[in-house]
Amino acid sequence: MNKAKKQNVPALSGEQSLNRYLAEIKKFPVLTAEQEYMLAKRFQEHQDPEAATQLVTSHLRLVAKIAMGYRGYGLPVSDLISEGNVGLMQGVKKFEPDRGFRLATYAMWWIKASIQEFILRSWSLVKMGTTAAQKKLFFNLRRMKKQLEAYEDSDLSPENLTKIATDLGVSEQEVINMNRRMMMGGDGSLNTPMRGGEEGSGEWQDWLADEGPLQDETVAEAEEAQMRHAMLAEAMESLNERERHVLTERRLTENPQTLEELSQVYDVSRERIRQIEVRAFEKLQKAMQRIAGERLLPGVA
Repeated sequence: MNKAKKQNVPALSGEQSLNRYLAEIKKFPVLTAEQEYMLAKRFQEHQDPEAATQLVTSHLRLVAKIAMGYRGYGLPVSDLISEGNVGLMQGVKKFEPDRGFRLATYAMWWIKASIQEFILRSWSLVKMGTTAAQKKLFFNLRRMKKQLEAYEDSDLSPENLTKIATDLGVSEQEVINMNRRMMMGGDGSLNTPMRGGEEGSGEWQDWLADEGPLQDETVAEAEEAQMRHAMLAEAMESLNERERHVLTERRLTENPQTLEELSQVYDVSRERIRQIEVRAFEKLQKAMQRIAGERLLPGVA
């Protein structure tokens, strides 16, 4: 891979610089799978800061897109992006390229977790409790209200209240409390002007996130899916016929068979089928790791 031009992460210091920042991050190129792998290995093995910077800057658009999805919580988008960038850096730090998956797939969970923790701290949910169910309610209530075509700034109907509480595994009173708390927080108008910035004025709706994936996400996901499928097919060849059949029927079909059903096919105990399944899965994992290394680093042992 050719040596890349030195890059720096753009500064984001407030709403005034947001327009400029969003324009700047579009300039960073999308990495190919091979480029990404080589940079990740350089950082993993040598702690190369330049490699880490290239991995981070190539995914800043992903952070911005995810952060835009949380703009309804009444917090500055610049703060959400900054927190997401912290999560991205953590994801880069812990990324293991030899597992055969793209960084975007792994890092998005770190990005979301960092943004969500920031929102929870900002909303002071500690006064209401921070159980897993309450966090799930907090981050899914708006989406469910939209699906139910419920008014954003009003109380829920009894039918909608019951459905949301049931689907999210919380009490109806918790849903009522959370809904009213979020109504008090309020959403900013999408027609609110964006202040300052050398790119000129505009409204928030000009940066409304497209519901469809970014072009680089689409390409990356398609490449990753194709690579995983090919690697899986090749790795399955490392299993014997019985192991392939058991693993396929237990984990690779929409309607997996039970241990009992397979034990009758092979006239063995359910425990024996379970052992075959576990061993086959372990062999498959090792084969996938080996193939990933061979495909991404041809000629290297």
